[in-house]
Amino acid sequence: MTNNSQDNTAAAASKTPSHIAYQVRDGKDKGFFTRIGAVWPHADGNGFNVLLDCVPLDGRITLRIASDKKDAQ
Repeated sequence: MTNNSQDNTAAAASKTPSHIAYQVRDGKDKGFFTRIGAVWPHADGNGFNVLLDCVPLDGRITLRIASDKKDAQ
């Protein structure tokens, strides 16, 4: 069994973001996701730093767990 604070500290030390920020606009059949930034957890595990490359004027911002898959949704 692992300790959550150790897991959070390891994730915070990583240069790879834990989540990716997307602008989501509603489409006719599905939403359109545009990558707009990235998210890293604080070292103490009690918050996040969000780096946005742009700020959308419409739609919503969705945070998804970062994965090795292609950015397109």
